[in-house]
Amino acid sequence: MGKLRIPEPETALPGVELEDSQGLLQWISSVDHKQIGIMYLWMALFFLLLGGLGALLMRVQLAVPRNDLLSPEMYNQIFTMHGTTMIFLVATPAILGFSVYLTPLMIGANDMAFPRLNAFSFWIALFGGFLLYFSFFAGGAPDAGWFNYAPLNQRPYSPSPGIDYYCIGLLLAGTGTVSTSVNLAVTILKMRVPGMGLRKLPVFVWMVLINSFLVLASFPSLNAALAMLLLDRQLQAHFFDNIGGASSLLWQHLFWLFGHPEVYILILPAFGVLSEVFQVFSRKPIFGYAFVVGSGVAIALLAFGVWIHHMFATGLGLTVYGFFSASSLLIGIPTGVKIFNWLGTMWGGSLRFTTAMLFACAFLVEFTIGGLSGVSFAIVPIDWQLTDTYYVVAHLHYVFVGGSLFGLLSGLFYWFPKMSGRMIPEKQGKIFFWLFVIGFNATFLIQHALGTIGMPRRVYTYPDLPNYTWMNMLSTVGAFLMGFSVLYLGYIIYKAIKSGKQAPDDPWNAYTLEWMTTSPPQLQNFEEVPPIKSFRPLRDLKQEDPNWQLKDDPWKID
Repeated sequence: MGKLRIPEPETALPGVELEDSQGLLQWISSVDHKQIGIMYLWMALFFLLLGGLGALLMRVQLAVPRNDLLSPEMYNQIFTMHGTTMIFLVATPAILGFSVYLTPLMIGANDMAFPRLNAFSFWIALFGGFLLYFSFFAGGAPDAGWFNYAPLNQRPYSPSPGIDYYCIGLLLAGTGTVSTSVNLAVTILKMRVPGMGLRKLPVFVWMVLINSFLVLASFPSLNAALAMLLLDRQLQAHFFDNIGGASSLLWQHLFWLFGHPEVYILILPAFGVLSEVFQVFSRKPIFGYAFVVGSGVAIALLAFGVWIHHMFATGLGLTVYGFFSASSLLIGIPTGVKIFNWLGTMWGGSLRFTTAMLFACAFLVEFTIGGLSGVSFAIVPIDWQLTDTYYVVAHLHYVFVGGSLFGLLSGLFYWFPKMSGRMIPEKQGKIFFWLFVIGFNATFLIQHALGTIGMPRRVYTYPDLPNYTWMNMLSTVGAFLMGFSVLYLGYIIYKAIKSGKQAPDDPWNAYTLEWMTTSPPQLQNFEEVPPIKSFRPLRDLKQEDPNWQLKDDPWKID
């Protein structure tokens, strides 16, 4: 059977041999997409610990009424940095880490289209995060919320330099995100192995491609707003200053024109992860491949027509409310299509509930809860009643944690053997799964009820009203259980890397090209790949060549 030759990578300087060194200097100077992808994931873990520490401090402050552990000023800084960290420095780098690591492997390429740009994108994003946290030592961190609403972001209300660091830090991180998205789009469109047309792309790669264009279309709005705000604060430009004759609502329009697509920027690659996990552990091709891909395109297009539902309380008028209420309901349809595609994939399949599959199944429950609560905000009277309450906090976390993070954790357990060459023991992985799921639901499910009975968000304390105390205490206990589970995850990853069982090249009997390589892959990903006949090329090869069938795998090739 003929195979396609892959050219040597051209990522080294002339006259310098490519070495598979693992020294610190080699990592710092690396332009290899696999090492950069792993550094993105370490970056996400580092900032997850910082952002998680902030979350625990907030929950300790809110565990009992009238608590004075944190001052109002410090609480504002911590909750602002928590939200900003989790969105821009945890979820986004984690998404980019998986995308950068896996995309070349899944399309049969040996590296990204622009390896040096790939390295530049990572380092500028990392230093943007460091600069943001430096604000704690430079006079005070940003304190106007992760959304940073005007006029609270103006100097009369926030005289410390924290918001200036917010602007510069996020501009740097955003530059890295946009650069990586350009790189990913060009890589997918120009560096696919011959024969892999767009209709044969793995679903994960499709979601990365859609996501890249979504980033390129949405981030300019945020970057423009950040630059305008910096001019407001440093040069009194009066873009968002009501006193100077400007409009504070302009900030909200520019921010949410980015902010709502950002929800899908963080969830679409997770959808791709789940599509790969469900089909491998169900032993069936993804149900409705064209619908999964098409609904992803529909989500990306509709994402730009719903931003006003974040602004229903600002008095924009009934005509505006009617249009954006309808569009907000409409975007739930392609998302629901994917849910039914995944259920159809599992239906009648030969299911194996590994840790990766457990997180994928839990995603279906948690993200559906977040999606249904999101649909309720499309109803204007409900939004007026519940906006700025803890119901919004619960909804946001069920989307970002129950959605994006659960999908990424599924991907972590699925691809960890490929990235590290080691297996995480399934027993330990499942202990982490149950600790995390119980802690997550204990923390945030009760917050739906808290918001419904009227507890406002963004408050540093509250009076001793009926049910407030025990609900907040339960949420705090759940948060500490989540925190413990994350530390446990770090422990089992460390143990697996140090002394875990050696991973075979294809431990799951998987379908896509990355499982053809060694675990972990060599510097040059491929010398040759099989002819591409479908979006599951490795499965096609196994059907034609019995030598690829794993001897110890309990499943037969379907």
